[in-house]
Amino acid sequence: MDALLNPREVPFGEAGTAAEQPVRVAVLKRLTFRGKLLIALAVLLAVIAATLGGTRLAIRHDRLPLFDMARSRSVPVDLYVRRDKAMAALAGMAQLPVALVSHGNTVASGEYSFICDTLAARGYLVASIQHDLPTDPPLSMKGYPYVGRLPAYERGAANIDFVIGELKKSWPNADYNKLLLIGHSNGGDISVFYAAAHPDTVSRVVTLDNLRVPLEFVRAKLLSFRSNGAQFKPDQGVVPSEAERAKEGVDVEMTGAPHEDLSDRGPDSLKNRIADKLSKFLDDDRPAPKRPPVTAEYAPGAPY
Repeated sequence: MDALLNPREVPFGEAGTAAEQPVRVAVLKRLTFRGKLLIALAVLLAVIAATLGGTRLAIRHDRLPLFDMARSRSVPVDLYVRRDKAMAALAGMAQLPVALVSHGNTVASGEYSFICDTLAARGYLVASIQHDLPTDPPLSMKGYPYVGRLPAYERGAANIDFVIGELKKSWPNADYNKLLLIGHSNGGDISVFYAAAHPDTVSRVVTLDNLRVPLEFVRAKLLSFRSNGAQFKPDQGVVPSEAERAKEGVDVEMTGAPHEDLSDRGPDSLKNRIADKLSKFLDDDRPAPKRPPVTAEYAPGAPY
């Protein structure tokens, strides 16, 4: 009777009595099921762990209060990186791709987490730069096509150069020769302006409804998300025509959303669409198309 109550006390290698056999068979089946369950659980945990590698739980987000001594200017940065990728890079075992995010006017650098998390999950070292400070003058609303905002673009370009220099000190194992630039509204214009002057180090540009600087300035692979244009319409010549897009390989995605929603302020459905399209754009390994030389009067570097 004791053996029946504690079946593990009956040696499984012995025949035992006829009454004990059904008990041992049931126990064996139970142990076999338990083993399979443990294996399935281990697999599930592995899948969950792998999944968490692409979620915010595995992404490190730091706010860096950088200061440019040469310009006596604060340049705060929101830094995003996947923890396992960071450890590999710091150990010299991996080289991280680099993405620089520029915010829109009156929108903070920390309001693009859906984009920064998407990029960090893919292994990027992501720096979202705070270009505007409370002491800066208001963004100019005059000048065509963008002359009035030239000081803001030049300041933004200097911010990007400064941040790259600071990142190189702390993150030497990153690729600063194939930069990804992403910018919303005025930040998109800064990204295009910077890319035009750095064609050898900028490999991809993504704009979220930039309004002033023509996309034709970009020589890198280009994706531009556009709003419904109800309140904010791009200046003439900023977005190429459909015929020009097809000819020059410019990828334009119409979102139908309000201009200000192309940030964390937008609904999840829109942010998911943008993140999915961005991922497809980054997965496309085709080289950037050959585009004709820029002849616009207000190209970066032209006399004003």
